[in-house]
Amino acid sequence: MIHFTLPADARSAASRPAATLVLRAVLLGSIGFCVASLAVFATVAFAERWMYAAFGLYGAYAVWTVLFILIGGGLLSPLVKDLLRLSKFYLLFCAAFFLYAVGWVAAYFWLGDGLGEWVASLAGSVLMAVGFAAGFKVLPLTVSFSLILFVANSLGYFLGLWLNAWCKGQIGMLLWGAAYGFFLGAGLGAVFHFARRASQ
Repeated sequence: MIHFTLPADARSAASRPAATLVLRAVLLGSIGFCVASLAVFATVAFAERWMYAAFGLYGAYAVWTVLFILIGGGLLSPLVKDLLRLSKFYLLFCAAFFLYAVGWVAAYFWLGDGLGEWVASLAGSVLMAVGFAAGFKVLPLTVSFSLILFVANSLGYFLGLWLNAWCKGQIGMLLWGAAYGFFLGAGLGAVFHFARRASQ
């Protein structure tokens, strides 16, 4: 597991310029979730047909969701280690990402490509934002979290979609995973930063 080094206490973090702290959280979030996303998208690139045959359509999506939670939660947990123990963060990340996945899958399967993808991005982002705002007990930040996650998620998803269409094949799928993970990870890093700041 990759461990990122963060300031040891709140006072050392507070002594740094606010912009530096935000950029640090965004960068660490981008790197961590990009690694997680590449791992998950690799299973799509190299084993998609097998997963559909083994687990079915909904089962495959469930497995990918679990992988995002297990890998992503572990890599992003250092961002909030001064607020939550790893076990509690995993529970929170699991709940928030599960809400995101439900919102995404429901909207996408209902509306399909195009409009469905935009609605899925919005629904998933808002539900994830609600989960994190409630879990960190910063409900007034729900709208801000929703906006951050929607922009980050949409940038990553649609840039990745374009890269996949441009490159095609397994490399295209991996590029999609990298773009999706990098941008959504940046949004998650920002959300965790503002949650930490509001909780101090």
